[in-house]
Amino acid sequence: MSIKSFFAKCLCLAIMSMPLTLSAQNYDSDSIPEVELSEVRVLSSRVPLTRAQTPVLVRVISRDEILAAPSSTVEQILKTASGVDVRQRGDGVQTDISLRGGTFDQITILLNGINISSPHTGHLSADFPVSVDDIERIEILEGPSARVFGTQSFCGTINIVTVDADPSKNGYTFASQGVVNTFVGDNDHYGANISAAFSHNAGYNAKGSPNRFVHNFSAGYITDNGDVSNSSYSVSRVYYRGGYRADNIKADLQAGYSYKPFDANTFYGAASQDQWESNEHFLLSANAEITSGNFHFNPVVALDRRYDHYQWHKDSPKGENFHRCDVSTIGFNAWTKSILGRSSIGVEMRSEQIFSTKLGEPLDSSKFFATRGLDAENGINYSHSANRTNITVIMEHDFLLNKWTVALAAPAVYNSMLDYQWRWCPGVDISYRPNLYWKIYTNLNTAMRMPTFTDLYYSGANIVGTQDLDPERALDYSMGVRRRNELVDAGVTVFGSHKTDMIDWVVYADEPDGKTYRSGNFELDNIGVETDFAIRPRALWSNSFVTKIGAQYSYINSDIEYNRPVAASKYAQEYLRHKVTADIEFNPVKGLTLCAEYRYQYREGEGNEPYSLVDMAVNYTFKQFTFYVQAYNLFNEEYFDFSYIEQPGRRITAGLKYKFRIK
Repeated sequence: MSIKSFFAKCLCLAIMSMPLTLSAQNYDSDSIPEVELSEVRVLSSRVPLTRAQTPVLVRVISRDEILAAPSSTVEQILKTASGVDVRQRGDGVQTDISLRGGTFDQITILLNGINISSPHTGHLSADFPVSVDDIERIEILEGPSARVFGTQSFCGTINIVTVDADPSKNGYTFASQGVVNTFVGDNDHYGANISAAFSHNAGYNAKGSPNRFVHNFSAGYITDNGDVSNSSYSVSRVYYRGGYRADNIKADLQAGYSYKPFDANTFYGAASQDQWESNEHFLLSANAEITSGNFHFNPVVALDRRYDHYQWHKDSPKGENFHRCDVSTIGFNAWTKSILGRSSIGVEMRSEQIFSTKLGEPLDSSKFFATRGLDAENGINYSHSANRTNITVIMEHDFLLNKWTVALAAPAVYNSMLDYQWRWCPGVDISYRPNLYWKIYTNLNTAMRMPTFTDLYYSGANIVGTQDLDPERALDYSMGVRRRNELVDAGVTVFGSHKTDMIDWVVYADEPDGKTYRSGNFELDNIGVETDFAIRPRALWSNSFVTKIGAQYSYINSDIEYNRPVAASKYAQEYLRHKVTADIEFNPVKGLTLCAEYRYQYREGEGNEPYSLVDMAVNYTFKQFTFYVQAYNLFNEEYFDFSYIEQPGRRITAGLKYKFRIK
């Protein structure tokens, strides 16, 4: 069956499943009331659109779901989302996140809309300076998003939105309150997190409404001895988000820091069982939205620095690497509203540079300088460096019609590592809303991604980077249908893509030693389907003790073609073919919630055995106290996310949260 006929058949089945009682009422999509259910504004376009208006599928994990789930990290929360592949080397330590059969290098990670992805390697992109207690929601946008987030958004984007202390915002109110969270668990696992959100008036505008300063601060620490050998770790983090709110201006400043030293078991190769690594991450960003009539101007500036120290054998100079990666971003987005919809133009300049003992071009000895960071060592200098500048210019227009949204975009991309030519990555997204509850959508988008510095320059025992790699290119198409109301949230999406010059680490069949991995380009075609539903019985029975029942399934089939015969692959051939998740939440009595989650995964690739896991959580709230117990891998299953890295068995954590008011 061809891809086109497969899509057509799936769409017909989806449309045929619609009830014949579909309402034909008319409404103005630009005036949909912004209620919490479906009209939260999501970051899916260069212009602000509600979740109902957006012509793409954006999955939103709400704060209620986050707090109820048996999850203490962002990575654990993402494990239950369909289409998201979460591969952990060690629990709470290092996680590779990918979407729709892509790799960990091919997604963009955002924190409040600011890109925190690492050009060094996607292994480091999931180093978040925030805790679960800080998060208001997580938005997942699957498929190429170059027209919104730039070239790194090759297979999708994950945006983590932290709490906003503005008491005038819709939905949750976090103003003038704080939370202290302490916990302890198996394997000497313990830690604490404190967060506080408050606001105060900053005068009044001409209409008599108050202007406000808002603040959100958090700090936390976690340590764990690990469930398997050489897997202990600790994480320290501190985060601040502050802002100013007025009628014609909204400004935000965020600063974050995290430090994570860990025993790395066999993370990067089975030949060494005593690897060690540390990651240190600094983030500073400022952005604003300035409004004058129908004109909106959004400037942004961001600085991101990471230090990485790696040892092939702990406390040994053999295979030891030091890296410092700096990313600076400056840009703006401007948009205006008219009877034809909303038009925008955006410009972003992103400078990426790495200093290293391993990666990049050799420096002249006169330009060597000492390694930096908490784990720097005297007498060791950065001796290599590489840098590049990426400039993106994006023009977009969104037609907001009675029942339609049509988004057209034409990003132009320039990268200093290429041939001094601009490249286009156009896209179009269309959605049709028969009424307030149904949406049918289709998307056609392109994307381009530059290789990471690791892809280009890394060399070591049995691994060699390739400096003349071509940038990855993708053509992605999808279509789907969704139903959302207070009772049901359900949908199905079918998708496919044609990707060229994809990057993987492979052992070529004609490799003389038969074991050296090299980075190389290849072609990939895949098709897939994602379906999910969630039922909230209290929409029908207000006293139901079952508050949510949900299930999700995703399937991918990939056809990979290398330019040379391949004997082994590190990543591309190990995609997640089947993923099934299910969850149920109970609220049997006031203050008591129970949540159970089930996950089944079947991964392609030699040595990847399918597995099933069950996690559970119990939360009890009394006045300002919440006591909780979380059980991961409840039935103590042996499983591997990577074929040779054993994952932890059953782990039980108990904690106490104390909520306090801030005067």
